[in-house]
Amino acid sequence: MPGWRDSKPPKWSTFLSKLVKVSAHNNQYEGWVFTVDPVSASMVLVTFPEGDQAHVRVVLGHAVESVEVLQDGNKGNTTRLASIFSAHGTETLSPEKLRHRRHSLYQWIEKNHIPVKEEGEMLRVANVLTISSPYGVDDCSSSNEIILSRVQGLVRSNPGQKY
Repeated sequence: MPGWRDSKPPKWSTFLSKLVKVSAHNNQYEGWVFTVDPVSASMVLVTFPEGDQAHVRVVLGHAVESVEVLQDGNKGNTTRLASIFSAHGTETLSPEKLRHRRHSLYQWIEKNHIPVKEEGEMLRVANVLTISSPYGVDDCSSSNEIILSRVQGLVRSNPGQKY
């Protein structure tokens, strides 16, 4: 195997959600691979030493000497890893629920006489703001803070959804 930093993202992605042992500068670390940074080759390892408590460690890519897979991942591992990095209390929405939210918000913005169009999964408002999934106040993005604030207020006031 070529050096860790000489590998490329497709190779690194084969380690995602797997339990690994990493040798780095005379130290060894074990954990589930959450992600690998494609620029620095740094790995984010997660362990669960006390039940649901997660311990996160970043192993810098330049220090990695070898990586050994100890256990393959499964869907449960992937879900557990993803859940520790999501906001507390967030729910996973089905594609149907997301479509409903997007459509409801689209209609609400249009009803308020603001130009809006769908661009794939996103809503583009007045060509200066985007709203991405799951279509809440925190999902609005614009470099114009005045417009951002006003559209966020509009999203908050949408009677068709609770955000």
